Amino acid sequence: MSQKLKFINTNQSAFFGTARKNVDAYFQEHGLSKHANTFMWIKTAFFLAGFFSLYFLILSGWFGMGVMVGLTLALGAFAAFIGFNICHDAIHGSFSKSSRVNKGLSYLFYLIGANPYLWGISHNVVHHTYTNIPGHDEDIEVAPGLIRLDESEKVNKVQRFQHVYAFWLYGLASLSWALRKDYVKFFQKQIGQHRNQHPKREYFNLFFYKFVHYFVFIGVPLLVLDLAWWQAALGFLIMHLAEGAVMGLVFQLAHVVEGTDFPVPNEQGNVEEAWANHQMRTTANFAPQSVVASFLLGGLNRQIEHHLFPKVCHVHYPAISRIVKQTAEEFHLPYLEIKSFRAALASHYRMLRKLGKEAYEAQAKEPLEAGPEREGILSPLPQATAHPLDKPVLV
Repeated sequence: MSQKLKFINTNQSAFFGTARKNVDAYFQEHGLSKHANTFMWIKTAFFLAGFFSLYFLILSGWFGMGVMVGLTLALGAFAAFIGFNICHDAIHGSFSKSSRVNKGLSYLFYLIGANPYLWGISHNVVHHTYTNIPGHDEDIEVAPGLIRLDESEKVNKVQRFQHVYAFWLYGLASLSWALRKDYVKFFQKQIGQHRNQHPKREYFNLFFYKFVHYFVFIGVPLLVLDLAWWQAALGFLIMHLAEGAVMGLVFQLAHVVEGTDFPVPNEQGNVEEAWANHQMRTTANFAPQSVVASFLLGGLNRQIEHHLFPKVCHVHYPAISRIVKQTAEEFHLPYLEIKSFRAALASHYRMLRKLGKEAYEAQAKEPLEAGPEREGILSPLPQATAHPLDKPVLV
């Protein structure tokens, strides 16, 4: 982690320059802004109205326990949709050309339990630069010791079953974010290769807005509704389980599916490939033609376009995807697409099984005299068998 990693463009690839030129030409020819359009503002109003309507319906106390649980689950899902559709673009600076608008909308991240400042470092800086590189991209370090996504990591007995329990663990993602993850990342010396030197104001923001989140979703229900403390805590848990399940699945389906690479730097600590080419090999789109997925997931189902053009608002991804795909074909680069959400889930399941159960079985077959120099390094893993209709489409 302390080693400075660089991308060495050994082939002098012109892919990204060409793709960027073609995308810029598209916006100029059509007289379009790269930022939010009317439809984006309609989406924003829809998700915010839905979130606050659900919240106040819960506080109304008009419903029985079953309906209240359903409303709480829906509230958690809408929290994730606000993160995907509004906060994600705002923190990237792609929602509006106004930095004030982006800053203001990014504060919604506090409302759903996360810290936009830390997300800007761990996601915008670290993940977008070092995508799928073990030891550098913290987004693939999910529940260390329980979930294995790095082939160079020695597999343990528990991870044999990760294809069974991983999806349940994803539900804890938002709860961990609200109660633990932000605090840990804030006070560790560095996030990825980014050394933490926080402005004093961010110390206040971290603790103050966490308190606001706890008060809004635990304190207010206790004050307004006739609830025991454990009932309010249970509601908080249910909301975050729903939010975490949606978030965890979507983020994994973009990078941990069949066909994506997990490159290891060379001995000098370099990745011998252009950064944009690296993105094409480590990132996948899923359900790209689904209107529902595109509406709910804030363009994260078109992760290739997002990684190449994070400053472009996600409502433009369907249009520029044709340009990116054509340019990738021109430069003989992969353009990884999985046709449906179901197929992406199946592909991720097979990856978990391959990196867990199948890796453990392969490791067990290795001769005991292999030597200490092989400790933690596995022989090539057997390929998971995929149904041909579920396989990613490489162009």
